[in-house]
Amino acid sequence: MIRRSTALDAGLAVLAFALTLGVLAADGLGTPDARVHHLDGFGVLLAAATALPLVVRWRAPMVVCLVTFAASAVLYRFGYPLDLPLGPGIAIYTLGAAYGGDPRPWPRRLALQVALGFAPLLGLAYLLRGEDVGAILAPELLGVALVAATLYLAGDRARMRRERMADLEEQAHRAGREAERERRLAVAEERTRIARELHDSAGHAINVILVQAGAARLLHGRDPDGSRRAITAIEDVARGTIGEIDRLVRALRDDEPVPPAPADPSALAELVERHRAGGLAVAAVIPPPGRALPHGVAWAAYRILQEALTNAARHGRGSADVAVRFAADAVEITVTNPTATAASAGGGHGIVGMRERATLLGGTLDAVAEHGVFRLHAHLPHGQPA
Repeated sequence: MIRRSTALDAGLAVLAFALTLGVLAADGLGTPDARVHHLDGFGVLLAAATALPLVVRWRAPMVVCLVTFAASAVLYRFGYPLDLPLGPGIAIYTLGAAYGGDPRPWPRRLALQVALGFAPLLGLAYLLRGEDVGAILAPELLGVALVAATLYLAGDRARMRRERMADLEEQAHRAGREAERERRLAVAEERTRIARELHDSAGHAINVILVQAGAARLLHGRDPDGSRRAITAIEDVARGTIGEIDRLVRALRDDEPVPPAPADPSALAELVERHRAGGLAVAAVIPPPGRALPHGVAWAAYRILQEALTNAARHGRGSADVAVRFAADAVEITVTNPTATAASAGGGHGIVGMRERATLLGGTLDAVAEHGVFRLHAHLPHGQPA
């Protein structure tokens, strides 16, 4: 049931009481009639009973209606000129607002019957006073019934309007909650992507550092220049990795999207060259793409090739073959390398991350290790036929 401010209802009840007293004190709103009962103490009490119960009109609308109706009928019975029954009118409006939308049929029917019962009750009061209801008062009572029905329907319409507003507010709140949930999901997905970026970048860098540190140790005595070159490579890779980690940490702290890996297809050749400089013998066939690739496809191709070469250097025997083909509507990447351990054939985070990248683009990634050779093949569609 609808609730309203008690202070507001109290103010409305006092106002209705004051107006009712004013009408009674003026002996009605129409032409003065010698038969009217002038206002006295009993009339004041009855006027209070027609208006002051409105204070609790939302707590007990049916009871308020019955009390105000009864008090108004008694006023009419004793000849008080209640030409403006404000209390019953407000009570009927409240009744429509409170019960018009009740899901149970019997409270709705009962409320409507109570509202329409005001006119017959007044007719009974007139009969008890000796008035000719049939000839003179029938049109007036019919008008009272029409006004009561109108007030009831107005209350019901106000209820429907309030419910629509409440539904709209709930939908807005629900949309806000859904947007917040999607934002949190997006943040979680972005953090997952950051973790994958960190795995790819740091794993690649650590592998290069390990290879170059081993080369520097072996060349330290017999080839100082080669040893210095290896140490310089370690320094460059470490500096680049620190920058990459700073970038990822900054993105985590600021909740900003991570700038992606290089999306230019020429970066694939540069990636191969860096691995060659790190000591991996890479035989690569990477033709020019001929045209720009979608950003997501180029980015995924870069990360997949980076992870594949890192695995080859970490788990292989120092060599890898790379073949990249730019088809009309897809990019094909194939990397094969002899394996020194079984680790590269497993389902570690690197392989899982590469497969997720391919799947997100609607592509596939197959990784198989057999007969001492690990083979990775990625198919990345981009839906841009020539």
